[in-house]
Amino acid sequence: MNKLLLNTGVQYFIKNFSESDTLSVLLKKPIFEGISQKELVAQLEARKKCKEKLPTWFNTENIYYPNKLNIEQSSSEITAQYKADLIEGKSLLDLTGGFGVDTYYFAKKINRVVHVELNPDLSAIAAHNFNVLGSENVTCVSNDGIAFLNQTKNSFDWIYVDPSRRDDVKGKVFLLKDCLPNLPQQLPLIFKHTENVLVKTSPLLDIKRVISELSFVKEVHVVALRNEVKELLFTLERDYLGSVVIKAVNLRVKNNVEFSFIWEEEAAAKINMGIPDQYLYEPNAAILKSGGFKLVGEKFGVKKLHHHSHLYTASERIDFPGRRFKIVQVHPYSKSHLKHLEKKKANITKRNFPISVAAIRKKHKIKDGGEIYLFFTTDLNDDLIVLECNKI
Repeated sequence: MNKLLLNTGVQYFIKNFSESDTLSVLLKKPIFEGISQKELVAQLEARKKCKEKLPTWFNTENIYYPNKLNIEQSSSEITAQYKADLIEGKSLLDLTGGFGVDTYYFAKKINRVVHVELNPDLSAIAAHNFNVLGSENVTCVSNDGIAFLNQTKNSFDWIYVDPSRRDDVKGKVFLLKDCLPNLPQQLPLIFKHTENVLVKTSPLLDIKRVISELSFVKEVHVVALRNEVKELLFTLERDYLGSVVIKAVNLRVKNNVEFSFIWEEEAAAKINMGIPDQYLYEPNAAILKSGGFKLVGEKFGVKKLHHHSHLYTASERIDFPGRRFKIVQVHPYSKSHLKHLEKKKANITKRNFPISVAAIRKKHKIKDGGEIYLFFTTDLNDDLIVLECNKI
């Protein structure tokens, strides 16, 4: 952490030139004594990343920014606020502190928060920023989280863990045991210091598998921001053996959309199948990730087009947690039936369809955009169909 970056003149430059061409800045001779152009560019790039994601940091004077990768890996302020709303009590330990966005919001609700971060430079940066932001109830410790737990005798009302995937794990599919800390292995130690654990994971992880890997899972929160799943949250309570509640939440500017259920309800629900009717309904991304495919149809009285299509239809227009469309026409999938769409603009979605969107566009010469919505899918008779729709 180069404290010269906090000098008034440097801070003025970072604030007023964050939209500059960073390559041109990088190629210039050093502007400030004791500060390399690389360090200066790192601040400019990281601050720019904060503009939409972390406006509090972006708009606060004298913030010290870490590597832009740390910003990319951080929670957004909106999802951090959501996590803070899940916890209560007097003390919390953030076992994998990072840049400290989640810690900052936890500290707004909890009297005493401990931020543990293995990287000493990042720990110092977080400590500086907590001071600038007025989070006086946060204590920063530069240490490995598990080592800290082995050393401390303190207990906490909550322990928060955000495991990171090990560098040697390749591909998109991975397990919690492939992360640091190895949560399934370290849970007994963690529960020696708390009764409540909040775990954040990548949305890539399989929910059922995570539940099987962990102990005492009470709730699962599938958190989407403007219809893009950002993270999975698991709340654990020591010795809890009841049903797991799944909450699919789509965070929006005005009002959040939540759909909740338990595993047993989804398993017992019946699928009501049907052919395309007057309206088409597509569940939001959080529901699609949650796996509540039967219950969403049962609760809202809509029929599923196919067991694997995850599209629903009804004769009436209803309030539904997702996108809604008026079906204009149903086409059998063939080049001749889509001839009228050649060289026109359309928004294409595929669900349970064997051809990629890119291949569909190329084959049928359909441009992107416009007001037409096309759903390429499979119906209950296993026939490939195309639903031509208008968005409601």
